Amino acid sequence: MAMQCSSFNFGVECTDQAARCGRFQTAHGAVDTPIFMPVGTQATVKAMSPEVLKMVGSQIVLSNTYHLHMRPGEDLIAALGGLHAFMAWDGPILTDSGGYQVFSLAKLMKISDDGIRFASHLDGSRHLLTPEKAIEIQEVLGSDIMMCLDECVAHPSTREYVETSVKRTSLWAQRCLSARKSRNALFGIIQGGVYPDLRIQSAAEITSLGFDGIAVGGLSVGEGHDMMMDVLDVTVPHIPAEKPRYLMGVGTPKDIVEAVWRGVDMFDCVLPTRNARNGMLFTRNGRITLKQARYKQEQAPPDEHCSCYTCRNFSLAYLRHLYISREILGSILNTIHNLHFYLELMSDIRHSIKEKRFDTLRKQVKEMYDD
Repeated sequence: MAMQCSSFNFGVECTDQAARCGRFQTAHGAVDTPIFMPVGTQATVKAMSPEVLKMVGSQIVLSNTYHLHMRPGEDLIAALGGLHAFMAWDGPILTDSGGYQVFSLAKLMKISDDGIRFASHLDGSRHLLTPEKAIEIQEVLGSDIMMCLDECVAHPSTREYVETSVKRTSLWAQRCLSARKSRNALFGIIQGGVYPDLRIQSAAEITSLGFDGIAVGGLSVGEGHDMMMDVLDVTVPHIPAEKPRYLMGVGTPKDIVEAVWRGVDMFDCVLPTRNARNGMLFTRNGRITLKQARYKQEQAPPDEHCSCYTCRNFSLAYLRHLYISREILGSILNTIHNLHFYLELMSDIRHSIKEKRFDTLRKQVKEMYDD
C-alpha cells in the first residue's frame, strides 16, 4: 500500500449531483477544485512569466518529466534548488511521468514490461525509462504531485493489445509505489482504451493500491467527445469519492464541463496556450480567429465582459495586427486572455456547484462550444 503523503490531503466540500467542489493541500499551497492546470512542459508556460500566471488565476502548473530529463536534466535542476526555484514558481507543481511524450516523440521506441527503450528526439541518444526511473526523476525535480509511468495506447487499438497494456500499467503502478522514497503525492493512472470492462478492471486494480489521487489516462487521443464521455460514465463511478480525479490532457470548454458533470476534479491541456500562439481566442461568445479580415478595424476587445489585462487594454484590430506581423507580444497577450478565460471558467464552475446551478452553466458552455 502507498504511504499517504503528509503534505497532501483532499476533501470534497460540496456537490451538485455528481459534480464536486473541493480542495487539496500540498506543501506549496492549497488548490481549489475543479481546477485547470496550465501546461509548463519545459519548466515554463509558453509566453507566460510566473507573475503573470498568478495574475490570471493559476493555482498549480504542470511540467513534463521527459522533457526536463532530456534537457537540462533533473540533476542540474536539483543543484539549482529544485524545480520550484528553477522556474521561480512557488505554488504547487504536478509532473507527468513522461510516458506519453516517449510514445509520441521518441524515435525507435520499444516497450516491454521492463520499461520503455527509446532514442531521444533531441540527439538520438539511447535511454531506458522504467517505473523506478520515472519516480526517481520526479523526486529529484521535487514536484508536489508525481504521476506513475503508464502505457497510453493509441486509438484505435485492438482489444488484445489494450488487455496487455492494462496489465502492464498495473504492474508499473505497483513498481512506482515501491520506488517512492519521498513523501510527495503520487497518482495512479487508469487505462483501458474504449473497452468498458477493461476500464473497470483497470480502475479496480489502480484504486486498490492506495494512491493519493487517481487519473484517467488514454483519452483525447482521437476517440471523439462522445466516446470520451462514454468512457468517463463507465470509469468515474469506480474511483473512490475521497480521491481527487484527474482527466489527463483534456480539453475544450465543452469537454471540461461535461467531465465535471461526471465528477472529475482536475484537468490539463495545451489547448489554451497553443491556440493563443496560433491566433485563436476563447470567449463567452465562442471562438475568435484573429487572422480573419473582419477584425482588421475592430475597436472592441475580444470579450467586452472579460476583465483580463488583454481585454482591458487592447482591441481586436491590434491583436490581429500583432498576429499577422508575428510579433511576440501577440502570443503573450493572447495567452493571457485564453488562460484567464479557462481559469475564470473553472472559478465559475466552482461557484455554480456551490449554488446548485451547475447544470445551467454546463448547458450554456455546451451551446457556445458545441462544434
